[in-house]
Amino acid sequence: MSGDEKAAGAAQEMTAAQAAKLVKRTTVSEDKNGKRRTSTKAIAAKEVLSFKDYGDHVMVVTVDGQKFRGDKQA
Repeated sequence: MSGDEKAAGAAQEMTAAQAAKLVKRTTVSEDKNGKRRTSTKAIAAKEVLSFKDYGDHVMVVTVDGQKFRGDKQA
């Protein structure tokens, strides 16, 4: 088995739920005083349309068409 085949096998082992845990969605909202606040929320597994494991990071496409990149921890 070549290195590419091993990498492809490792990418297939990841589930949508595992990929979703690696990415975060940043949202910006305003409070009633007009102050902007940013918050980071995890993406739910049911939001994942597709994902690809690149070894050092994962790309996730959500059902609403947004793309997110999540870095893997070493």
